[in-house]
Amino acid sequence: MNPIAISCGEPAGIGPEIAAAAWDKLRGDIPLLWIGDPAHLPAGTPYQTVTDAVEAASLCPNALPVLAQDFGPAATAGIANPAHARGVIDAIATGVELTRRGATRALCTAPINKAALINGADFPYPGHTEYLAALADTDQVVMMLACDALRVVPTTIHIPLNAVATQLTASLLTDTLLITHAALRRDFGIAAPRIAVAGLNPHAGEDGKMGHEENDMIAPVLTALRTQGMDVTGPLPADTMFHAGARVRYDVAVCMYHDQALIPIKTLDFSGGVNVTLGLPFVRTSPDHGTAFDIAGQGVADPTSMIAAIKMAATMADSREQR
Repeated sequence: MNPIAISCGEPAGIGPEIAAAAWDKLRGDIPLLWIGDPAHLPAGTPYQTVTDAVEAASLCPNALPVLAQDFGPAATAGIANPAHARGVIDAIATGVELTRRGATRALCTAPINKAALINGADFPYPGHTEYLAALADTDQVVMMLACDALRVVPTTIHIPLNAVATQLTASLLTDTLLITHAALRRDFGIAAPRIAVAGLNPHAGEDGKMGHEENDMIAPVLTALRTQGMDVTGPLPADTMFHAGARVRYDVAVCMYHDQALIPIKTLDFSGGVNVTLGLPFVRTSPDHGTAFDIAGQGVADPTSMIAAIKMAATMADSREQR
């Protein structure tokens, strides 16, 4: 079986630590291929450099297979070095290339430090998602956060709260719902996805008394998609969507802005959440946390989210292959 590719992420963060810990946990079950400078792995990590992804499966039970790149200067835990920026970017691009041509089954990306990439390589993208979309030559991608208890999708993402109402358009919401629906079928094996859609305003606008976006834009979009056969409910008051009884009635909650989606999932499962990019021609997951410079190099980083991201990548790859 071809491996899951793991791009190294920021060498001064916890990415190398959690990748090594995830390999130790999963090495007998899921073949992995780490892309980066092996000098950045934790001391004592058993690894074996390879020149071809096909070598990874047989090596993985005994050593972490590494597609080695030379990043130059040594990494100092907790202090990003802009000189590593090009290596970090190239590791992502290599993972995408391997996955797109089928040498690896999916890509799991370790956290990056955007400032270091900008300072060291004039990185022109806001983050991983936008860079991956550019590599895939698409501008229609959706961010999903997923754990065992909940899947959420924010329609608008990293923008100020006071900009949400203007950037939340019928076109954006429609595209988000269509991409999410298609991904649930293709990547999660859900034949008839049930999608719950939050309102923007308190009480979903209270029939126009607390805001008009629900009546003027959200509800008409949902009505149009229902006529196409999609199972979408809403717009619903966000404050009643995430208790246990509500969650069993849908497969994903599509929310209107970042915190509306991420607060419930991080409350339910802070360590086990996975970031998934929907709409790409390949499977990409990532742990739902950052570089954690404050604990890097101390051997205390929790690999739970990385392990969950790798497992989800494998499951999603299985679903695509079966389809």
